[in-house]
Amino acid sequence: MRFVIQRVTESSVKVDGEVIGKIGKGFMVLIGVADSDTKDTADKMLKKMLGLRIFEDENGKTNLSLDQVGGELLLISNVISIYDRLPSI
Repeated sequence: MRFVIQRVTESSVKVDGEVIGKIGKGFMVLIGVADSDTKDTADKMLKKMLGLRIFEDENGKTNLSLDQVGGELLLISNVISIYDRLPSI
């Protein structure tokens, strides 16, 4: 399992030109899940991601978590993110 996490002020995802998800301040996350991944793996990854303290506090230090800033999540399935290179098709 691999997460590619981007801290954003706003983000959206479109399918066929239609917005199907959007957020304000938070994390836009591309998620790659492999056949070998388990629920335990997913739980650990989510807990780690939600605990990241990468938002600025009142002193400009990156010291706040997603929850502490009232942030949102935009989770996007992305199979390619689990590969070190593109698979042959």
